[in-house]
Formats: sequence, C-alpha cells, structure tokens
Amino acid sequence: MRFMVIVKASKDTEAGVMPSTELLTAMGKFNEELVKAGVMEAGEGLHPTSKGARIKYGSGQGGVSRGPFAFSGDLVAGFWLINTKSLDEAIDWMKRAPFLDGDEIEIRQVFAAEDFGEALTPELREQEERLRASAKK
Repeated sequence: MRFMVIVKASKDTEAGVMPSTELLTAMGKFNEELVKAGVMEAGEGLHPTSKGARIKYGSGQGGVSRGPFAFSGDLVAGFWLINTKSLDEAIDWMKRAPFLDGDEIEIRQVFAAEDFGEALTPELREQEERLRASAKK
C-alpha cells in the first residue's frame, strides 16, 4: 500500500526558516532507514507559499493566486511517498521521524488501480501503466 505523508507547514516553514544542521542530520538518518527498508519512494521539503501559486477552476478557466497564503492548518511544507503493508506500519515508521514538538504530519493512502473498479476500463488501465513506465524513464 502506498501512502502520502504530508508534512504540515508551521509559522517557521512559512517564514522560510531553514532547519538546523542537527535536524537535517537526524532527518537524513531517518530517510536512510526508510530507503534501506524499501519503504521510501520519494520525499522532499517544499519552499514556503510565498514562492507558490494556487489555481482555482471554474467556468472553464483557472484563476491564479500567487502566495503567500494565509497561515492555516492546511498548508504543506513537505512530503514522503512511502510503501508499507498497512496504515499501521506507515504510522509505526512515521512515529520515529525526528520532528520538533508541535510539528504535525498527515498520512493518506494513495489510490491504486483496483480502487477504481469498473470505471477504470482495460484501455484506461493500459494507458495508466504506459504513462507510469514513461514517467520512470
């Protein structure tokens, strides 16, 4: 099962405060453990929203808003894409992550082809597999 681990933004991450060498070292060690266990597929930190944009769709057009965005609990500062046998295993791994007091993450399962049932026709399934293979190159 694949899970997206969403690292919630804080006032510090939104202000562009960079992590300390100690935290970067601890996070590097944790990521190395994830990779060695075959759990981590990807993981990155994100720049603050002041360097981003949002697109809101409606009436056939996308309206663009550039950051920064008001600080709220829904802003994202980074992510991991991990592959574990269950949500419980994902939780067990992420409880070991070296975050600071008050930091928060969210763990969400990524859809798999079989989750879409009959709506994902054989043609759409083939297209999805072809696109994934091309993206890996």
